[in-house]
Amino acid sequence: MAYYDDILEFEPDLNGDGLRVGIVLSRFNIDIGEGLLGTCTERLKEYNVQDPDILLITVPGALEIPATLLKMAYSNQFDVLIALGAVIRGDTYHFEVVANESARGITQVQLETEIPVMNGILTTDTEDQALERMSQKGSDVARAAVEMGNLLIKLEEYSVD
Repeated sequence: MAYYDDILEFEPDLNGDGLRVGIVLSRFNIDIGEGLLGTCTERLKEYNVQDPDILLITVPGALEIPATLLKMAYSNQFDVLIALGAVIRGDTYHFEVVANESARGITQVQLETEIPVMNGILTTDTEDQALERMSQKGSDVARAAVEMGNLLIKLEEYSVD
């Protein structure tokens, strides 16, 4: 914690030791999903998240991710959750439905359960765009997961004297 005059600030805490992380991975566009997962888990380990504290669940597609996240959140076994997958634009309106509804569901889960959920579902026009972005996105969600998991734990423990 830092103080600015009389203002208390929680600084980013990137030590993931002891954080319990749940990951839901879409098997649709699996090559991209596995790229996201590889970078994400590699980075989580760099932040000291231990293998036994990470649970991976796979689901058929992005629309199945929110329900799985919700079940995981209500289990009280996780400090933070991560959604991973790729939705690539096709020739039909289905892209918009999947992209929008999976994002809406992810947001709903974190607001309803007060467990942070990192949205690592890429939405791109082409497979090449997804391949270009997957490593950075996997890294970004891992960092955000550790920071937000720690932040919400600190807020839960925080009390005004």
